[in-house]
Amino acid sequence: MTLLDSLKIAGQYCLPQHLLTRLVGKLAAAEAGLVTTWLIRQFIARFGIDMSEARFEDPAHYRTFNDFFTRELKAGLRPIVEESQVLALPVDGAVSQLGTIHEGRIVQAKGHDFSARELLGGDSTLAAPFQGGQFATIYLSPKDYHRIHMPLEGTLETMIHVPGDLFSVNPLTASHVPNLFARNERVVCLFRTELGPMALVLVGATIVASIETAWAGTVTPPVGKQIRRWDYSAEQAITLQKGQEMGLFKLGSTVVCLFPPDSITFADTLQPGAETRMGAPFATRR
Repeated sequence: MTLLDSLKIAGQYCLPQHLLTRLVGKLAAAEAGLVTTWLIRQFIARFGIDMSEARFEDPAHYRTFNDFFTRELKAGLRPIVEESQVLALPVDGAVSQLGTIHEGRIVQAKGHDFSARELLGGDSTLAAPFQGGQFATIYLSPKDYHRIHMPLEGTLETMIHVPGDLFSVNPLTASHVPNLFARNERVVCLFRTELGPMALVLVGATIVASIETAWAGTVTPPVGKQIRRWDYSAEQAITLQKGQEMGLFKLGSTVVCLFPPDSITFADTLQPGAETRMGAPFATRR
């Protein structure tokens, strides 16, 4: 690791992470007219965003930076893989890691791992069905489409908001901050599927000002130190179809997907660093 990289990591421990993130969130939600449009144009140029993919290509269309950041794509631009035995990728991004959950541990990066139990808010009962199962961690960079979609049909059973830190989740930080995805603020969504339980964990990060779900709206903020949990009974059943939108990030982050043992085989094209496109083949049912 270079000296500059070391300083970048050390600086994150010193930052007032939540204060900075909430301040950026307020700025991103502000309707500032020409200033907002200028900021959006600068962001497009800085990160090389392809606005030809956006439903609304003109930066002046967006009243707030958040509106732009959570922009929709043109209809049909990300077709959902049709084969019933094939799961669809949930997001645009890049694979950070994927593989087997071995002895309850999930690989974060070379030399770093974390426990599925911690990731899911410390509940051993929720983590048990994933022992020996499969995981995939996908990083969304600033240029990516930031809406999250279902890999397969699922019925929501539990949602948990786990307060935590707000370190960056880029590859550099993932390689050097221990327990990163199980220490950052996150929203855990547990679904019942034909494969058994499936977890989609939406991980917050520095300046990720908000995480939303399709059924509950904004889950975070508010901030706090207490874990919050919502259980959905049969009368409250929320079933989402394969490819249906389930949530979004306002200023990007990471999604961790968990599957039970002997349920899927990941697509051969997926490996650490591989680009992902929402709706493309993710895995095949076993």
